[in-house]
Amino acid sequence: MGLFNIFKGQLAQVIQWDGADSNTLWYRFPSPLDEIKDASKLIIAPGQGALLVYEGKVADVLMDEGSYLLKTDNHPFITTLVRLRQGFESEHKLQIYFFRTTHITNVYWGTATPIKFVDSIYKMPVELGLHGTYSFRVAEAEHFFKHFIGAGRGYDLESLRQIFIERTYQETAAIIHEHQYPYVELDAHLVDLAQGLRTRISSVFTELGLELTDVRVSGTQFDEETRNRIARVSDITADTRAAQEAGLSYEEMQRLQALRDAARNEGGLAGAGVQMGVGLELGRKITDSSHSSTSSEDAPSLERLRKLKLLLDEGVISEEDYNKKKQELLDTL
Repeated sequence: MGLFNIFKGQLAQVIQWDGADSNTLWYRFPSPLDEIKDASKLIIAPGQGALLVYEGKVADVLMDEGSYLLKTDNHPFITTLVRLRQGFESEHKLQIYFFRTTHITNVYWGTATPIKFVDSIYKMPVELGLHGTYSFRVAEAEHFFKHFIGAGRGYDLESLRQIFIERTYQETAAIIHEHQYPYVELDAHLVDLAQGLRTRISSVFTELGLELTDVRVSGTQFDEETRNRIARVSDITADTRAAQEAGLSYEEMQRLQALRDAARNEGGLAGAGVQMGVGLELGRKITDSSHSSTSSEDAPSLERLRKLKLLLDEGVISEEDYNKKKQELLDTL
């Protein structure tokens, strides 16, 4: 080491952190051999704090912004010169760690793996993913430092995000199973989910020396297999209800829809013949329904007309079949 470098290492320093990297939560000030001199000035900007580790122990935690003059057992221009034979290294060590005191907002999170549960309406297993944001601040700097940084160089938000995801998964799954929100209603309960999650995991952040200030659930995500299964069940449910309103069984509705689809896919006389078969079979169903009624109160013509219109809207019958059967019903009035 040249004489210039020896003296350069002993000059007073201005110690500060520009905080430019928004992903950094804790920052260790770089100093050769960790020698901070008497004349060094520590500047803490708004929204920052500083933790001082002197000779291996946490000496102080500074939470107020401003300038501080550091006092150590090292003296400029002297320490290095008297320790030339010891490799210019002083036994008195001071490390300075800066950390953010502001509220860290909108940190993204998401479930690491899907949460499995049985839907309360469809009675089938589904897999749910959740994602959102959370906000927090450093509440106990010394506690966080001792448990998560130690002799490290710093700590970033990505490391904390992984802790959040790992430690909150079970709590999130517990809320889903406890409330049993059905698939079709889950998005309407995102606020409730967020509030419940915040209540359950606040203690987790307290154990880290942090204060959880906000949790939001932005959306849900179901795997493709779950979406396909529920779509099929929804279609069957809708068809069943339509069949019931039309006075048909689900099997009969399926048979008529199959005939309808065949008619649409065929051309010319073949298609017309199949479509006619649909009309004739429907006519028999409507006629049988009206014949089985013994009074206008049991099966009023207006109700049968409504059912007939429903079948038209569902595409089970053609406009021609509808008009024909409608006229037959009107003639009975």
